[in-house]
Amino acid sequence: MLGLACAALATVVWSGSFVTSRGLHDSVPPLQHAFWRWVIALFAVAPFGARQAWRRRALFRRHARYVLLASLLGVAVYNTLVNQAGLTTPAATMGMIMAASPVLMAVFERLGGARLGARRTTGLLIACAGVAFLVGGAKFSPGDLWMIAAACSFAGYSALLRRRPAELGGTAFLFTTFLIGTVLLLPVQAASVALQGGFTPTSGTVLPLLYVGVASSALAFFAWNKAIALIGATRAGIVYYLQPVCVAVLSWAVLGETTGRPQLLSMGLILGGVVLGAASRG
Repeated sequence: MLGLACAALATVVWSGSFVTSRGLHDSVPPLQHAFWRWVIALFAVAPFGARQAWRRRALFRRHARYVLLASLLGVAVYNTLVNQAGLTTPAATMGMIMAASPVLMAVFERLGGARLGARRTTGLLIACAGVAFLVGGAKFSPGDLWMIAAACSFAGYSALLRRRPAELGGTAFLFTTFLIGTVLLLPVQAASVALQGGFTPTSGTVLPLLYVGVASSALAFFAWNKAIALIGATRAGIVYYLQPVCVAVLSWAVLGETTGRPQLLSMGLILGGVVLGAASRG
C-alpha cells in the first residue's frame, strides 16, 4: 500500500508539471525552464541528501555509468522534452501521450525477466486502450513527437531504477542525479540564453518554477523512486495511468482546456485498468 500511495502521489504532483510546461511556453524558453527547475530541485534536496552523497562518493564513483545514465534519462532529457512539447501540444494531450510510458516500463521489465501476471497484464492493456482512444481523438501536432520521446526516456529511467544498487540510498541518489543532470544542462542553458535571451522573473514565472522544482522534482521523484523500490516499475506504471485524468482536470481548471465526452469515456477505461492492474498480485 505504501508503494501504491507513493506512486499515486508522484503521479498527481507530476500532472501539475504538464500544466506548468504548457502555461510557461510563451514566457520561459524550454531549455531554461528545465535548467532552473533542477537548480531549484537541487537546493531543495541538498539539506537531506548532500551530506549522504558526499559520504558515499566512493560508491557513486563505483557505479558511475549507472548514475550518469539515470541522470541523463530522468533529469536532463525527460523534462527538457516535456517542456519542448509544451510549445505546441495542449497539456491534456501531453498527459495522454505520457500515459503510454507504463507500457514501455512493462516491456523493459519483461525483457529483464520479470513476470507480469495475467490480471496485471489485462489491466495494463485496458488502460492502454483508453490512452490509445484518447490520443486517436486528439489533433496531432509536432509537440506530440517530443512527448513520445519523453515517454520513452521516462520509461527507461523507471526501468533503470529497479536495478539501482541498494547501497546508493534514496536522498543521496536523488541529490547526485539532480546535480549531474543540472551540470549536463549547463551548456544548453548557456546556448539558450545566448540565442533566445533570458526571461523576466515575475510571480507568473518564478512561482511555477518553484512548484516544478520543489514539488514536481524533489517531492515527486522521491516518492516515485520509493514506489519503484517497493512495488516495481510495472505496477507503479499502472498507477501512472491516472495521470491523463489528473492533467485533464488541472488543464481545464487552470488553462481552460476542455474535455469532451470521448475523453471522459477513455478516462473510465484508464481508471478501470488502474484498479485491476494495481490491485492484482498475479
